[in-house]
Amino acid sequence: MSARPASAQVARQSGLARLALHCCAWSERCFPDAWVFSVTLVAVVAVAAVAIGAEPAAVVRQFGSGFWSLIPFTMQMTLVILAGYVTADSPPVARLTSWLAARPRTGRGAVVMVALVCVALSLLHWGLSMIFGSLLVRGLAVRQDLRMDYRAAGAACVLGCGSVWAMGISSSAAQLQANPESMPPSLLAITGVIPFSETIFLWQSFALTAVLAAVTVWVAWKSAPDDHQAVTAAALGVDAASTQHTLPPRSRPGEWLEYSPVLTLVLVTLGGAWLWQEFATKGAVLAISNLNTYNLLFLTLALLLQWRPRRFLAAVARGVPSVGGVLVQFPLYGAISAILTGAVGDSGATLSKLLTGLFTQVTSRDTYALVVGAYSAILGFFLPSGGGKWLVEAPYVMQLARDLEYPLGWAVQVYNAAEALPNLINPFWMLPVLGILGLKARDLIGYTFVQFLIHVPVVLLLLWWLGSTVAYHTSAAPG
Repeated sequence: MSARPASAQVARQSGLARLALHCCAWSERCFPDAWVFSVTLVAVVAVAAVAIGAEPAAVVRQFGSGFWSLIPFTMQMTLVILAGYVTADSPPVARLTSWLAARPRTGRGAVVMVALVCVALSLLHWGLSMIFGSLLVRGLAVRQDLRMDYRAAGAACVLGCGSVWAMGISSSAAQLQANPESMPPSLLAITGVIPFSETIFLWQSFALTAVLAAVTVWVAWKSAPDDHQAVTAAALGVDAASTQHTLPPRSRPGEWLEYSPVLTLVLVTLGGAWLWQEFATKGAVLAISNLNTYNLLFLTLALLLQWRPRRFLAAVARGVPSVGGVLVQFPLYGAISAILTGAVGDSGATLSKLLTGLFTQVTSRDTYALVVGAYSAILGFFLPSGGGKWLVEAPYVMQLARDLEYPLGWAVQVYNAAEALPNLINPFWMLPVLGILGLKARDLIGYTFVQFLIHVPVVLLLLWWLGSTVAYHTSAAPG
């Protein structure tokens, strides 16, 4: 049960900490479970599609077909969580997280460390950022001499995904635009190939990333409750202890292979050889940005660290409950995406096209970053998929950029920075963290909402100002 802070103690907090505590109190009372939130979005989008003239039967068809469209991604995200769990359950990683968890001296300092680690790691890979951050929070939560707010620390795990992840090498949009073999011909005809030198490696991108990282960590520090107001994992009824489980002695001859590392070594050798080929042929940057490669890397590492098949399987069994939210929620987001992009109204347009037209009608070159950035953030709340949403949005916003002679590379970065904003308050991207930490979305929203309120004006203003310093290159687009 969550402890309720006394009003006198709340008054002693910083302004951001008081706001975060009030937001937490509200979200604990009013914010629904992530699955209920997803079902509500399905209903809203379905009603909106019918309202623009789409046939109800067509909306139903889109719901059914879209429901299964994210199955590969669902499996990938499930394995991200399981691989992280199994890796964390191994003795070597438990020792590493324990060493890191021993560094902070105060609860607020612990929250800041988690935020800093997650923001930095998100520039390499968003999945690595959230999983490692969650494991670190678990290690911090078991310290008896540290009163850390478990909710604030959990919220810090998603800050990289909600701020700078798409400005790094795992940016789906930047990766797609730099690899013509991955692009649909229709998009390639509009944008041509846009290399990293015109997107994530612009000095303007570095400046934007640095400012956002600093703001994120600062807000995490100012909004975290002090020791008197910290709600610990124990107070929330969460057992965060990462206990090591010993194997019972082998009792039957048939269990020999279960206890022997022979099969582990076979799989690790095969997986390691494939990973070596991937990194050798594609390079580290491109290889690690692929979720399949990332998952196999961590599964191979988990096998090696667990060493014996029986220990590995036992760790998987303990981690399975954490993926329940992913399994039942991701199909609903696939249905939302399909209705938005596939249900055609009386005008012959989909909800996605109507939303695009609504924003682009009032856009000029000077206001492109503000309008398209706001649009990307709003649409990202309904379509929480960096790469998939870019394929829906890019044909319109990039054609608009060409027509206005707006820098195409910076247009990609406008999308990247703005698309991350809804991740701060959308339960979709919180699911891995929630599963590992044993929390609900309502536990994190109070803190991430404070980040959202500050990030929105900062991101949009920086996109607008820095965009005015980027030159338009006619060679970037065909024709």
